[in-house]
Amino acid sequence: MTDGTQAEPGVPRPSAKSARQPRADALRNRERIVTVARETYAESGPEASLNEIARRAGVGPGTLYRHFPNRAALLAAVLKDRIDALCARASELLAAGGADDALDDWLRAFLAHARVNQGLGGALLVEELENTGALGFDCHQRIQDTATSLLTRAQAEGTARKDLHAADMVQLVVGIALSTPHGPPDREQPARLLDLALDAIHARHRSPSGD
Repeated sequence: MTDGTQAEPGVPRPSAKSARQPRADALRNRERIVTVARETYAESGPEASLNEIARRAGVGPGTLYRHFPNRAALLAAVLKDRIDALCARASELLAAGGADDALDDWLRAFLAHARVNQGLGGALLVEELENTGALGFDCHQRIQDTATSLLTRAQAEGTARKDLHAADMVQLVVGIALSTPHGPPDREQPARLLDLALDAIHARHRSPSGD
């Protein structure tokens, strides 16, 4: 395992030039590194070689370390990028129309996010990045706020049960992500369990007592 504060052997440390205003090509390199890192971490987990990520991104190791001086910085960038995309997806769905479809589609995207996040080290990694300030925001709160906006709209339109709390809904999806396999023998189980949860979320004319 590479230490989170040290470069891999043979890789130059960032120079003072990295403090300059980034150029367009530098920004493109950074975006490419984050994209490739997201794909590589999904395949190999958070211990994937940073040198291999640089190779796949088509940049030198020194370029990677100028943007991300250690593993934690790159992991934080990948996680932030994924959460940004997840929350942006909610805004798109809310603008598109139906509250039911918006909530359902976003929860499916959130399940996929949670399952990938489990492979990146899960809650312990997120907590470490938040505690060090590497993320720059509370990702749990941001996800819960997004879930609240979707659920509140569905409840206002009468398509989601009134006694449901966004935090419970988020925890339910996280539970599905943590408790189901990522491969054989049953790849479809997460989707089936989420469908059951969605049936409960949209249960109509049901009081908290079940009458």
